This record gives sequence, C-alpha cells and structure tokens, in this order.
Amino acid sequence: MVEQRGLRERKKVTTRRLLATVALDLFEERGFDNVQVAEIAAAAQVSKKTVFNYFEVKEDLVLGSGKHHITEPATVVRERPPGQTPHAAIREYLLTALAERQPMTGLTDHPDIPRIQRLVRTTPALAVRQMQYREQSRQLLATALVEEGASALSAELMATQILGAQQVVIAEIGRRVSAGEKPDDVYPDAVTVTRHAFRWLERGLGDTLRRPASSGD
Repeated sequence: MVEQRGLRERKKVTTRRLLATVALDLFEERGFDNVQVAEIAAAAQVSKKTVFNYFEVKEDLVLGSGKHHITEPATVVRERPPGQTPHAAIREYLLTALAERQPMTGLTDHPDIPRIQRLVRTTPALAVRQMQYREQSRQLLATALVEEGASALSAELMATQILGAQQVVIAEIGRRVSAGEKPDDVYPDAVTVTRHAFRWLERGLGDTLRRPASSGD
C-alpha cells in the first residue's frame, strides 16, 4: 500500500510538471491570453478536467508552483523560537531561502524562472493573480500576529511592512539575475540587502511582539 501511494504521488508530480511545462511553452509562443486550457490539455494528452484537477485556474499553470509559499510567513511567525520578534523570524526565513537558492527568491539559475517572470511582467492576468497570492499571504500573516496579541490594525501594518520589505529584496535580486548576473555572484549582495531592509524594520518595529525568552534562559 505504501509503495502504491508513493507511485501515485510521483505520477501526480510528473503530471503537474508536464502540464506546467507544456503551458509555459504555449504561453511564450502565442501569448497567455491566446491559449485555451483545452489546447494545453490536448498538447499534454490529458483531459481538460485533468488540468483543473491540478490547477485551480489558468493562471496557476504559470504561478501555481509557488502557492505553497503563501502560508510560509505566517507559519514562520507561529513557530519562531523564544526571544525572537516576527520580523526577525521572517528575516532568518528569507536568509535561509537565499542560502538554499530557492526559486521564490529569484536567486536561481533554473531556466523556467526568467521565463515566468517575463510572462508575469507582460500579462495583466498573471500580475493580478500574483498580487492575489501576496494579499493572501499578508492576510494570513496578519492573522498570526493577532494571535500573538497585536491589535487588528497593528497586525495589518506590521504584515504589510514585513512582506513589503521581503518583496523589495526579491525584486532587486530578480532585476539583477534577469540582467544576466549569476546567482552565486549576486548572493553576497542579496544577504547584505536583506539585512539592510530588515534593519529599517527593526528601527520602526523594535521589540514589538518579541516572544518571551524561555524560563531556562
């Protein structure tokens, strides 16, 4: 049974990647708005229903691989150790993602990332969907901050500032990598920019919602 489940999961991953690759090729060739989901299904030799089993909307064929990042900031805040503020937790999360060259940071040489970024820049529907992802992430982070004791207004302000800083950093990295710089060459500056951005946050947010140190400290 375990082996069968493992096989099914691998097949799902393979199918999802196939659909995303086929869609990306067609979107680049003809433009996002000029390609129907039925055409993607036909090119991948699956049914249209199968496409929507894997991707909620057409835009997710381009952006869906990053959907799991929506919940990460809120999770990071909830799981941060004693003695750490929410903004410090997000800073460490981002620094780890940079060190691991995670695609969400833009600090990657994966060939599909620049293609996706170009499509988003030139396709209003994709830009809107990406903004929806960011807003969902901000709302989830704000909810986590309310759980920590922040007022609703304070949580909204904090979540907006924290994720805004993260987005500025990622945009700067993406700009340089898109211009042809190698991720490994950009990495040291990416770390510096991240620390700089979050120092600005620290000046404004200070010790707000710093989690109390454990009694053994």
